[in-house]
Amino acid sequence: MAGSGSGAPAQVVPDAVAVVPSRVGRRLNEGDLGLPALTVPKASDILADHLRQQILSGQLEEGVFLPVERDLAATSGLSRGTVREALRILEIEGLVDIRPGRSGGTAVRRPGLQPFERSIQGFVLGRRIRLPSVVEVREAVEPFAAGLAAERRTEEELAAIEEATVAVESNVDDLDRFLDENVIWHVSVAKASHNELIFALMSSLSTLIRQGTDIPDFNREETKRLTVKAHRRVLRAVTEGKRDEAFTAMSRHVHGFHVAVAGRLPEEGVVVDGAEGVLPADGTD
Repeated sequence: MAGSGSGAPAQVVPDAVAVVPSRVGRRLNEGDLGLPALTVPKASDILADHLRQQILSGQLEEGVFLPVERDLAATSGLSRGTVREALRILEIEGLVDIRPGRSGGTAVRRPGLQPFERSIQGFVLGRRIRLPSVVEVREAVEPFAAGLAAERRTEEELAAIEEATVAVESNVDDLDRFLDENVIWHVSVAKASHNELIFALMSSLSTLIRQGTDIPDFNREETKRLTVKAHRRVLRAVTEGKRDEAFTAMSRHVHGFHVAVAGRLPEEGVVVDGAEGVLPADGTD
């Protein structure tokens, strides 16, 4: 190997080694970190979520009283205003009952129907969901509910369906009462299914459908007669415990309403909002 002019050995850098400039001290851009936008939850939301989970899991039983605001604030390290806001969130959700006065307090409640109804109705109205979509859900669920009612109903529930059937028939000359009693009839059948989710869903949907059903030119005598006839068929099947017959009778009833809705709505569609809708009454079969 030839030497340098000074006689010192030459430095050889292997071909596979790259000389990389130092990156120490370079300032990173925010995009280099790959961080998403971060949001910090409010302290009241965190406390409400903690208590919510304990209520829904059963750790906090219905009827027990939570510690007073002062003690909750001391335990959590939050202000009393933050604790108050968290409890207010749970009250709106129907998970606690805030009772004022010296002997009052914040009592735990089981989730009720009202918050569920508000959520379903708020979603339908807020999303401007058209009535046919609402009726499709009803047509899918309600016949099954009638079949379950035929198998599971108690004597008390059967009496409630019978009472609602008579009430519908007795108010054929009073349209508002007729439509109100019709809702009660449908909800009574759903309740007799002993499926709480079906009952909650049907209660919510029936209320939505009722909001726009006062159409005098559609609610003719023939329409009301068909409604009464359909109710009687469902009642008979439920009374006799015939699941398949109850399913079929209710399916024909709600399908008739679905067909009527499809034929009455304009092409651009109508949402259920209690003001803009042009909706027929439940009665065709």
